[in-house]
Amino acid sequence: MNRLAIFDWDGTLVDSGATISAATAEAFAEHELELPPETDCRRVIGLGLVEAIAALVPGRAPEEHSRIAETYKRKFQGAREQGRVEEPLYPGIADLLDALEADDWVLAVATGKSDRGLRLCLECHSLAARFVSLQTGDRHPSKPSPSMVLQAMADAGASPENTIVVGDTAYDMGMAVGAGATGIGAGWGYHEPAELIAAGASFVADAPADVLTCLAAWMDNTR
Repeated sequence: MNRLAIFDWDGTLVDSGATISAATAEAFAEHELELPPETDCRRVIGLGLVEAIAALVPGRAPEEHSRIAETYKRKFQGAREQGRVEEPLYPGIADLLDALEADDWVLAVATGKSDRGLRLCLECHSLAARFVSLQTGDRHPSKPSPSMVLQAMADAGASPENTIVVGDTAYDMGMAVGAGATGIGAGWGYHEPAELIAAGASFVADAPADVLTCLAAWMDNTR
């Protein structure tokens, strides 16, 4: 069986929080809604888009959540067309991916982003060829459903025992637990380490390079 490392995208591989927050603010303004604090907006990154809007605007009809989500997508796409999207790789991510590939790990992505959004960001960073499986919110229920992890394992020929999920939110860790995989929290992202542990993370890495240390400890524990 292959060893598989599945990565969340926003808040784990790329720091897209500022752009996501800006698009959220524009969408809320168009719908004349009070914008929640930025910390609240960043906490829902990783959920499916409609689910994230529902968390920020509770008590509204599902149809309204869907309309706000469509506005958000339009605002985000407009920002991309205007060159205002900022999605830089976190420092150390490229080195981490290099080290995993050199150690014969297979790589995949599981993200609440759309297929289009993920494709454009992959092209921007020339990363598409590095991942054998790309799972997005377009084809799966929202995290913490294990659906994306299960499909990535099937694509990669990996078992839960040989699969890790690296993500920065409790939703990612819940997704890993639900699929029987091992969760490694990305402590540099949008949720606090204590939340990641409470959601089922076996380890929390303070920086991308620390993922390798977590992996060494995990492999020692499984021998």
